[in-house]
Amino acid sequence: MSLVVTMGAALQCNFGVAPSSLIVTPENKVVQTMPVATIMDHIPFKNILPFGMCTSLANPTVASATAAALGVLTPMPCIPMTTTPWLPGSVTVLTGNKPTLNNSCKLICNWGGCINVVSPGQIPVVVK
Repeated sequence: MSLVVTMGAALQCNFGVAPSSLIVTPENKVVQTMPVATIMDHIPFKNILPFGMCTSLANPTVASATAAALGVLTPMPCIPMTTTPWLPGSVTVLTGNKPTLNNSCKLICNWGGCINVVSPGQIPVVVK
């Protein structure tokens, strides 16, 4: 069972050196006073904040810094390049006519990183 992802969810990129937070703008519906994320919440610097330093050699700044350091991997500041939506999204729950983001979704960065949801940003509520 997957959990709905909301504003403030903790994210991690496999090439980033620090976690980041998901920013969800309030036009989406709200659960427990927090905006609910959709698969379209993937815009760099609007929804996806940097992950500290980037260690991907597919990132041109990392590649050039590594080449200048004679092949020693040299991390450079992370600049997320997330141009495609989160995948796969919820196939049964829509938020604002878009698939809702759940904690099992992945987001791919153009520099080869895979961004995962570490914490969904909300405490599950059990109702009977």
